[in-house]
Amino acid sequence: MNAPHIPVLRQGQVYKSLDRQTVNKLGSEEPAAEISFACADMIKYDIHNMASAREALKKFSGEELVEITKKAGELFLSGDLPIGTEGELQSPEDYVFSLAATSGLPHSLIRFNMKRLGGLFGQIDDIFKGLSRGLEWSVLDKGYGEQGGAPVSFSPTTNELAVILPSNSPAVNALWIPAIAMKVPVLLKPGREEPWTPWRIIQAFIKAGCPPEAFSLYPTQHDGSGAIIRRAGRVMLFGDDSTVKQYENDERVEVHGTGYSKFVIGEDEIENWEHYVDSMVESVSANSGRSCICTSTIVVPKYGDEIAHAISKKLCEIKPLAQDDPDAKLSGFANPKFAEWINEAVEEGLQSDGARDVTAEYRDGDRFVERDGMNYLQPTIVRVGSFDEDLALREFLFPFASVVECPQSDVIEKTGYSLVMTAVTKDVEWINQLFDHPEIERLNIGNVPTNRISWNQPHEGNLFDFLYTRRSFAFAESA
Repeated sequence: MNAPHIPVLRQGQVYKSLDRQTVNKLGSEEPAAEISFACADMIKYDIHNMASAREALKKFSGEELVEITKKAGELFLSGDLPIGTEGELQSPEDYVFSLAATSGLPHSLIRFNMKRLGGLFGQIDDIFKGLSRGLEWSVLDKGYGEQGGAPVSFSPTTNELAVILPSNSPAVNALWIPAIAMKVPVLLKPGREEPWTPWRIIQAFIKAGCPPEAFSLYPTQHDGSGAIIRRAGRVMLFGDDSTVKQYENDERVEVHGTGYSKFVIGEDEIENWEHYVDSMVESVSANSGRSCICTSTIVVPKYGDEIAHAISKKLCEIKPLAQDDPDAKLSGFANPKFAEWINEAVEEGLQSDGARDVTAEYRDGDRFVERDGMNYLQPTIVRVGSFDEDLALREFLFPFASVVECPQSDVIEKTGYSLVMTAVTKDVEWINQLFDHPEIERLNIGNVPTNRISWNQPHEGNLFDFLYTRRSFAFAESA
């Protein structure tokens, strides 16, 4: 397949910009795609006119949009869908190869994420019920109705959901997909190396019968991203701690930042730690460690050395392989400088007397590896002496975790924020303390890997509450 031109989409209308960039296949000078870039002024103008896009979605009932969403999921997984501007079609296999060529993800992980996304489309009813606490679609159709026997009314907070997408994983698109069934148009800024997934999802929705006006796609530079963040009614943004800090008081912006997810074993279960090694390995390595729900810190009351070695032995079975190898589980880096920076940060942290790289005893070669024109970071488990160590509470974009011993009584105080915490325990008093802790967003009790999530549960915010607000209302009584 020739390198396609990926245009700007302005409420479903194709726009070929004079400002274009070529994205090459990793490790070569061969172009993977030519991409049109939108300027900030265009984006500002289009956002000002997004009300018409919402009107296009409002013509459909919630149940109709549910069926469209389900059909879109089937097409995303198995359909030949438009790509580019010359009538080209992209098969599912073409999509896998294109995404692998620019992102560094192996084919097996892309197919895993495809399946995961496809499942989300099919669960849209359950997702909506979970996020809205059992609301019927008809309430959004009319604007009012009943919930649990009480009258309710909801109004939208915005005419559009803008999403500033990263390039690290296709799975992040799961967070905006339900907005369409909720009758809120989407405005997407794709990652430079990953326009493929949002484009394919959009095309699947359109072919399934969704109005094209509901979708805008703006590849853009920094000034364009700034215009989106400043002008859109609701914004979903992915970034690091500095990004979270910048927008923490802006109710329009929902930031998906560093997860600091943790796997904790309680004092009552620590003698059974060997039963939980596979769950810890999965929690650290799933999706090549590229998710904020992957474990970055393992906390145990004792046996820290033994656990670090057991996990390291298994993780070191994950090696850099050819992208099309069905056993490939480790992703390369689209930005080689980023891989170098991460490796240097880990090495700097290891200069502490209390930190050591346990995986170094088991892996072949160095952590930093070059293969087929790409850079890889091999899985790394670091044993640290306490939470005072720099690497105790760090998160990196590859399979990495620290192992730290800590008394159960100190866990809540020492661990800080956790997007996900798995606590393997049957201690009811401690479980209640964990439930009361405001800095744990998603809590798993028992042997549940941190990477296993249910989309009908809030994830760094509740999408329904973000897009709709409840209002008081009343009808005049009949004479």
